[in-house]
Amino acid sequence: MITIPALIVLLALGTWQVQRLFWKLDLIATVQHGLEAAPVPLPAGVLDPAEWNYRRVVVTGTFDNSHEFHLMAHSKRGNFGYHVLVPLKRSDAPGYVFVDRGWIPPEKKDRSRREAGLLQGEQTVRGIAHKAWGPGLFTPDNDPARNLWLYPDLAAMAQLAGIGEVPALIVDADDTPVPGGAPVGGQTRVDFPNNHLEYAVTWYGGAIVLALIYVLWHRRRARDTASKD
Repeated sequence: MITIPALIVLLALGTWQVQRLFWKLDLIATVQHGLEAAPVPLPAGVLDPAEWNYRRVVVTGTFDNSHEFHLMAHSKRGNFGYHVLVPLKRSDAPGYVFVDRGWIPPEKKDRSRREAGLLQGEQTVRGIAHKAWGPGLFTPDNDPARNLWLYPDLAAMAQLAGIGEVPALIVDADDTPVPGGAPVGGQTRVDFPNNHLEYAVTWYGGAIVLALIYVLWHRRRARDTASKD
């Protein structure tokens, strides 16, 4: 009989989804709290990406516009283009941090077509810090030679820029207007799908149905056996 093992599996899957539900709710609450808090200066030194994930921060420094990296992405309106990641040499702390300055359309990928937006001198960036994500199971490799990036490999970017070790964080610049209109900041997306309750109900519901079938089958079998006697 496979009924009992199947029932155990269904109950285990339902319980796992309940655990994931509470984990997701805690994550959403933590992120929401960070986004609602007032901006704080990004500290110096080694940073814990988990601690600073989706926190509003302020960082000051000078952009290394000669080393910008183009991350393939859609704008919030769904238009294809690139996010422009630029190392910021910090003046408020030692070292560098990568800033996502925002989205550009393909026709503005060449820096010569948006020279006004190449901010010079010391800049104060306000935005949202978040962990850099890695590749998915089927994500193709980045193409550094063509400056085409499918995911932000900050270590590789830092090596190409010759800036040494950087935090595993990206600071998304806010939507403060940029001269020339590009890049367009304020592109941070906070979207945590939370379907765990539905999944838990599905697995537990399957377990209940299977248990009912099992009980009814045994009752019928017992009744048939008694009638033969």
